[in-house]
Amino acid sequence: MKTPERFLTDSVDPSTPLRTSLCGKRLLIFVAAYNAETTIEKVLRRIPLSLHREDIEVLVIDDSSADSTFARSVRYQQRNSEFKLTVLRSPENQGYGGNQKLGYRYAIDNNFDFVALIHGDGQYAPEKLPALLGPLVRGMADAVLGSRMIDKRAALRGGMPLYKWIGNQILTAFQNRLLGTNLSEFHSGYRLYSTKALAQVPFERNTNDFHFDTEIIIQFVSKNLRIVELPIPTFYGDEICYVNGLRYAANIFRTTLRARLHQLGVFFDRKFDVHPPEETYDLKLGYESSHTAALAAARPGGHVLDVGCGQGLVAAELIKQGCRVTGMDRYTPPTPLVPARPKFIRWDLDRKEFPVNVSEFDQIFLLDIIEHLKSPEEFVDELRYATACKRPELVITTANIGFIATRLMLFIGQFNYGKRGILDATHTRLFTFRSIRELLVQAGYKILEIRGIPAPFPKALGNNSAARLFVRLNAALIRVARGLFSYQIFVRAQALPTVNNLLAETIDTSAKLREAALADYLTMLTARNNPSVTSS
Repeated sequence: MKTPERFLTDSVDPSTPLRTSLCGKRLLIFVAAYNAETTIEKVLRRIPLSLHREDIEVLVIDDSSADSTFARSVRYQQRNSEFKLTVLRSPENQGYGGNQKLGYRYAIDNNFDFVALIHGDGQYAPEKLPALLGPLVRGMADAVLGSRMIDKRAALRGGMPLYKWIGNQILTAFQNRLLGTNLSEFHSGYRLYSTKALAQVPFERNTNDFHFDTEIIIQFVSKNLRIVELPIPTFYGDEICYVNGLRYAANIFRTTLRARLHQLGVFFDRKFDVHPPEETYDLKLGYESSHTAALAAARPGGHVLDVGCGQGLVAAELIKQGCRVTGMDRYTPPTPLVPARPKFIRWDLDRKEFPVNVSEFDQIFLLDIIEHLKSPEEFVDELRYATACKRPELVITTANIGFIATRLMLFIGQFNYGKRGILDATHTRLFTFRSIRELLVQAGYKILEIRGIPAPFPKALGNNSAARLFVRLNAALIRVARGLFSYQIFVRAQALPTVNNLLAETIDTSAKLREAALADYLTMLTARNNPSVTSS
């Protein structure tokens, strides 16, 4: 993944003051508090005077503290009227992430445009709010992160413990590497968000633990939302730290790895599912794949029925090879099939009958389709009956559920559907080499070819030399253990005549043979009764 331009680290001057107006926007300053009775009033007093205005509200949510945080906040509310202050207390402890969920939901439901998170223990300076708010007001960002690590030496001078300073950098470097980002710090709790952006990510599915902050950054990155970092001072006082460092690091490592595997389509995690489902798939060309195998099997100049044609990308490649193509799909392509606009038929493939005379075609392409059908058995039966006397070749590709990655996930007790890949949530059937062979053979098809296809590493990692090397290594492993290392299964098959068709052919052929036999018999009788004719 390339480093996106949205990470504008230190690209905004933090000394630039907030405009005198929020441009008609509303801000919620959300103070997440837990056992903060000694600091909560100080934090509220430190909110800059420039933010004491009608379009700004301060929300304190006490996360069911064991001390008098809530009472202190209420007393402050009664004694002071410089800004609108709302004080809430959760009925039971929600955790650091759970408290944030409440604050962000409050901001969205009450139509705030921005929400700024600060901590009730005073670790993050409220005085920096105007500068941090600037990129949001100016429309330059969807999220602003206050970073203590833009100037790493300043973090040490501010009292950050050495082990946290080192751990912060190690974890951030690991996360940047896996996610393709360039943030200076993933682990600051000083954040400002656009509520419009928050509403686009499923933050309520995130953990209630401390790595909530990492999960929401990953969601913003996955959604291609703009993140700006600005420097903030580091302050460590006598506040109580509730974070277990080793547990936190383990959670960060696991969460980031899961997110990357989700991006690659190997693993599915709903919290990182921020895009609509893919209705169509891109071409996989330039390396060994299901598409290159299918196109290589196409007969130049042949008539092809492309079942489940999607946008017509495979059809376009077939036309380049001189084929005549008819596309069929349940969805009309968003644009006419290109480049030669082959014939298109809109049809639900789960219907039993076929809208075309299948026997007119030389080949029928079923690329990544059979696993989406409600009843593949009925489909191949109907297709065989529809072929009548002429029997076109079937070219089929489907996912291999026996692939090593899915076997390993089952071994560790993990099995979940995703948006694409072998465990695509739209798949209704899953096949191995043996089961796809049995499906076709029992339905009356002759297997002409069946082989394994490597995983599409260039699609996940970019079409570069390293990814193509992985494809070649995968292909070599397929030759060793096809069922274990094949990501997809490629099949060429041909329908054998049905009993009805075979009986009809038998009767027709027998009638012709009978006529020929009778003619020979009559010739023989004539020769026997008229020897002179034979001798002459």
